[in-house]
Amino acid sequence: MSGGAGTTVTVGDRELKLTNLDKVLYPATSAGPAVTKAEVIDYYVRIAPTILPHLAGRCITFLRFPDGADKPGFFEKRCPKHRPEWVQTALGPGDRNGSIGYCRLDEPASLVWSANLAALELHVPMALATDLETPRAVVFDLDPGAPATVVECCQIALLVREVLTSVGLESFAKTSGSKGLQLYVPLNTACAHDAAGDFALAVGQLLERQHPRRVTTTMARAVRPGKIFIDWSQNVRHKTTIGVYS
Repeated sequence: MSGGAGTTVTVGDRELKLTNLDKVLYPATSAGPAVTKAEVIDYYVRIAPTILPHLAGRCITFLRFPDGADKPGFFEKRCPKHRPEWVQTALGPGDRNGSIGYCRLDEPASLVWSANLAALELHVPMALATDLETPRAVVFDLDPGAPATVVECCQIALLVREVLTSVGLESFAKTSGSKGLQLYVPLNTACAHDAAGDFALAVGQLLERQHPRRVTTTMARAVRPGKIFIDWSQNVRHKTTIGVYS
């Protein structure tokens, strides 16, 4: 794929127009060359079979960077009106009250369409669109307070895993999309959002008592330097975390 004016492609049985494919979305760094929109789209085409099971059936929030990842981006929750008719939508929670229509990314073509919007980050809620009141996972969001880094996050993540394992729960780690780490506990039985948050807070407070110099569950940033903040508050109906492989 190349060119800036526009290229029509077929993904599955869907036809869509891609634009500005030569645009650099990730500038060159010491770690590697620049990455264009065409290359981002190619990545999503290749990763589609792996990423779609984590996105399908959920209300997707876009974090878009139309001028590139080194320029300011913006969150977009409401699915754009100019979307193709085959991009599915679902009603999901607003920030506090009410509901809005989110995009659903249930097939490779809709994933490619979102990449063409420079939606470099795809954020997902804990619940499926068909059952917004029942989270499918508990999340522990580990945020390092400088001079702590992701290395210390990994150390604390191992401690969280020990607690979870002791009560028969399996957990999976991923980077947070910024400087931290997240642990997810899949839920195979019904659980309310409040209960998920209470559990995450209880685990965090246990580790805070055991390791007061290394762990905090306090929201105030003034107490975080050198510690890992275990953010339990992500387990709320209207909140999202960055999707895997996004």
